[in-house]
Amino acid sequence: MKSYMANPATVERKWFVVDAAGIPLGRVATQVAAVLRGKHKPTFTPNVDCGDFVIVINCDKVVLTGKKLDQKLYTYHTGYVGGLKQIPYSEIMVKKADLAVYEAVKGMLPKNTLGKKMLKKLRVYKGAEHRQQAQQPVELKIEY
Repeated sequence: MKSYMANPATVERKWFVVDAAGIPLGRVATQVAAVLRGKHKPTFTPNVDCGDFVIVINCDKVVLTGKKLDQKLYTYHTGYVGGLKQIPYSEIMVKKADLAVYEAVKGMLPKNTLGKKMLKKLRVYKGAEHRQQAQQPVELKIEY
């Protein structure tokens, strides 16, 4: 029996919408990353982007468990000398909650050009509204 290997021409993509309200950030990120990567499909091939599109709504209502809201830091570098910046997640969740979800999912995808292609299929919104109604996304239940 031959193994099935997907190629970019044969991949069928769907749109999913995830409501992140009241769900821990890590649970949302792991399951969204799996769908973006295509691991939920029986035709998963590691070297092909066979994942689906994902829309995350209500990311401002996502939960950080334990003391992460106070202790966890978002760290980045500006590129200049002495440009290391650290912002606590308590500020990030108020000002840029979509960035917190985006960065969590980004950290769970491959660190190569394939991962960058997968990340382009992610849309994150703070409120319950999104702009992809024309694609008729199906609701994806997050198990936690």
